Amino acid sequence: MASAAPGEVTVNATVDRQPVGGSEQLVLDPTRSIRVEVTVHNGTDADRKVKTVRLSGTALALTFFAYDTTVPFDVPAKESVTRAFQLDLADLGGQATGLLPTEIEVLDENRAVLGSVETTGDVVGSMWSVYAVFGLGVLLLTVFSWAGALFALARRRLPVNRWQRAMRFLPAGIGTGLVAVISLSVLTLVAPSPAAEIPFILGSAAVALLLGYLTPHPGDGDAPRPVDDADRETDAFTATYDAVPLTERTTRPLPPGGAV
Repeated sequence: MASAAPGEVTVNATVDRQPVGGSEQLVLDPTRSIRVEVTVHNGTDADRKVKTVRLSGTALALTFFAYDTTVPFDVPAKESVTRAFQLDLADLGGQATGLLPTEIEVLDENRAVLGSVETTGDVVGSMWSVYAVFGLGVLLLTVFSWAGALFALARRRLPVNRWQRAMRFLPAGIGTGLVAVISLSVLTLVAPSPAAEIPFILGSAAVALLLGYLTPHPGDGDAPRPVDDADRETDAFTATYDAVPLTERTTRPLPPGGAV
């Protein structure tokens, strides 16, 4: 049995007798309960009191499911204690689906984390779960952001300043990165860990900024033709002629024999 390093509390866990952690994914099926077994190694000089074991899944710094099970037990100093329990996941299908970073934590009486073990959870959930609907909402907002930016570009309503135009495209770029992260997670291709989230979001944001920066000046193609002297004389004559009352205007008589 593994032991904790001096001064530390560490945790090992198994689910249905399969070790949690490492590269192996933890399959979480809402149609059946699971057997969770945790072993707490107390390497400190003081006894530790465990009250709760938590199983949770997060993505994009948001918790999409969490199960707290009260399993009170004491772990004497320099010793290890193992406890096991059954966990019902019946409502998990409505909370998440796909790959999510998953964690098993051991909490004390003050709900402080004594130790934890991390893994990637493969949730066999519904496409109408909270997580999937959240992804759909991000997709719609991203579409609206792109539509607004491109409509403003087509109508020449973008700001004159290049950096302001770039910032106009930034929300659409961030949304594109979020959609990519969530889609890969729901399709069980890549879990949304920070190592995967940051490149997608920063990369798409940078591309959107570049596109906005390189958009043409909103006044390009609409510059007025320079006014020359002939134009000024014509405008002056027209203004003078229009100012004369109609009754005072005269016409030049026709020459003899001219047509009537």
